[in-house]
Amino acid sequence: MTPRDAARRAMALTLSFDLAMAGLGMTLAHLAMLVSDRDVSHFPVQAWLLATAAFMLAAACGLVTGSVHRQVWRHIGAPDAFKLIQGIALSVLLYLPVMVALNGRLHNPLPTLLVTITLWTAALFAGRMFARYRTTNAPLQIFQRLPHQSQPVLLVGDADSWVNVLRRLEASAAGSTVRVLGLIEVSSDQPGRAVRGVPIMGNLDTLGEVIDVLSLRYGSAPWVAVTGPARERGQMARILEIASTHRADIMALGHDETAQTLEPIRAADLLARPERALDRRPVRDLISGARIVVTGGGGSIGSELALQVAQNVPAALTIIDSSEFNLYQIDHLLRVHHPSLPFTSHLGDIRDPVRMNAAFAQSRPEIVIHAAALKHVPLMEENICEAILTNVGGAVNVARAAAASGARQFVFISTDKAVAPDNVMGATKRLAELAISRITTEAGMASAMVRFGNVLGSSGSVVPLFERQIAAGGPVTITDPEATRYFMTIEEATSLVLQAAALQREAHHAELFVLDMGEPIAIRQLAETMIRLKGKVPGVDIEIVTTGMRKGEKRHEALTYAYEELETTRVDGVNRVVCEPPQNELLEKQISVLMDAARRHETLEALRLLGNLVPEYGAALAATRRRKPA
Repeated sequence: MTPRDAARRAMALTLSFDLAMAGLGMTLAHLAMLVSDRDVSHFPVQAWLLATAAFMLAAACGLVTGSVHRQVWRHIGAPDAFKLIQGIALSVLLYLPVMVALNGRLHNPLPTLLVTITLWTAALFAGRMFARYRTTNAPLQIFQRLPHQSQPVLLVGDADSWVNVLRRLEASAAGSTVRVLGLIEVSSDQPGRAVRGVPIMGNLDTLGEVIDVLSLRYGSAPWVAVTGPARERGQMARILEIASTHRADIMALGHDETAQTLEPIRAADLLARPERALDRRPVRDLISGARIVVTGGGGSIGSELALQVAQNVPAALTIIDSSEFNLYQIDHLLRVHHPSLPFTSHLGDIRDPVRMNAAFAQSRPEIVIHAAALKHVPLMEENICEAILTNVGGAVNVARAAAASGARQFVFISTDKAVAPDNVMGATKRLAELAISRITTEAGMASAMVRFGNVLGSSGSVVPLFERQIAAGGPVTITDPEATRYFMTIEEATSLVLQAAALQREAHHAELFVLDMGEPIAIRQLAETMIRLKGKVPGVDIEIVTTGMRKGEKRHEALTYAYEELETTRVDGVNRVVCEPPQNELLEKQISVLMDAARRHETLEALRLLGNLVPEYGAALAATRRRKPA
């Protein structure tokens, strides 16, 4: 049976019951009149048939006109009860002219009608209260006031998460705008039970059918709200597929206990990793009362780092960025949310050593967080010398300025693309790791370098691109259907970066950390999921087009080299890299030669030098040249 047939069957059964009760009420009323007349031997068959047929016809017209037959008994509340009374009243009004026209042929018409109305009303409410009792054990809930024009919602999860969400909705403003019709279990199926008066209607296998039935009964698809285990990546993908296919919006209530509203699922929710129980005290002890500099502080990662630093009450915070607009934005945010924080904004390029030395001399930082970089892989393949000058030269300038100003700790934001790089961006970040390790160690600083993968929603990332393409109606472009990437939210990545910084506070020592990125996500799966987030069906509403791998891109990323080993730390999500650091006494001189070639824009020479300094990249370059036709 299709959902449409099931809905029609349910409505037919509802109407049949209500009409049967109308006929039964009229019959009992006639019997009551005979008993009151003390004449039970002459039942007025003709009058009873006429009155019953006329009343049932009037009842059918009145109930259908009032849409009473569309009611789902186990979900009804006070508005539905009021609509039921309206349907009964309309039925009586339609019957009255018939009753007058048949006057003389009916037996005690007015008293009979009054008794019929009483019995019929009692029977209709009794049936609905019994249905409520079977699902919720609370039959009087049919008189419970429900929100005006509330949004129907199906809640997907398990018993533990349902209880928390229902309690929060009942106590919040969201409870006045949504109406939880039913519960869908992620795995098991125990229909007939209820949680806080809301019935369990099935599991994921029947979710699509439940959506279709409720769409027909209520006139529009209910929201599908996910909570608890339904927010795990595998379950979320399945729920999204079902919801988008059946044209239902998918929502969620925030993890934070203070979040009291249902909101659309964000791309960041696709990661669906369990929330980490991080100890905030080491980070607070590191930052509180310290002078901090954040380079690239206007970028997506840098600005989030600046905001998290500000929350830990540093003695002073200095932001350096080369983008006027980005610097203005973070400056405004910090002044609004942390008005008492001593804060300075410097507009400057990390490639300018004079500017860096001046800014650092003024701020006298104790801790430097270097987030400034050029990160877009294909663009850097077309702007090789600029990538070298910024990602290597700029990092060296910042590290030297930090050493000259007496900073005690240096934190460097690296990338998974620094591992076995076959692109310029990755090679420059790997070389920056080596250079910073050398400079900071010799200067007596504690140094923490942190590698992680893509950050959802960061500038230049694939997520904003997909969002723009979906908003434009498609197509969504992917480079390779088999390509995968590691993803992490900005908030999670930056909080773990600060945790890594708190782990390494030993002077004259540099350590490399890798964040736990979870399992890589297929880019095609990400595109399909984001399309479904907008209530669209991939390949039907929005096309997905494969464009081919771009220059410098890899099909799959790695987080460590083969010779590097990972060691867990006391911080969940932060792993330490254990390896022997490469020995190159000529590193500083070779980097200087590389910078000279990049400043002269001698691209081929700069590439050769970069390949020598990062052997894995050199091998990739040589392999690329061999593959090119003569």
